[in-house]
Amino acid sequence: MSIKELRELDDAKLNEKLVETRQELFGIRFKHATAQLEDTRALSGAKKTIARILTIQKERQGA
Repeated sequence: MSIKELRELDDAKLNEKLVETRQELFGIRFKHATAQLEDTRALSGAKKTIARILTIQKERQGA
């Protein structure tokens, strides 16, 4: 998801997306550890999405 799409979500949806992405990251890490991961870019992509969501949440708390 792009930063623009994430900014359009309300707080509840953003929190749901964060939980969903963290679960996805756990699955990706598990596949990576067992050498079943085919798309290694998914690991860094999930981390970046989590960082984007956390950044948006911090911005909204400060506003």
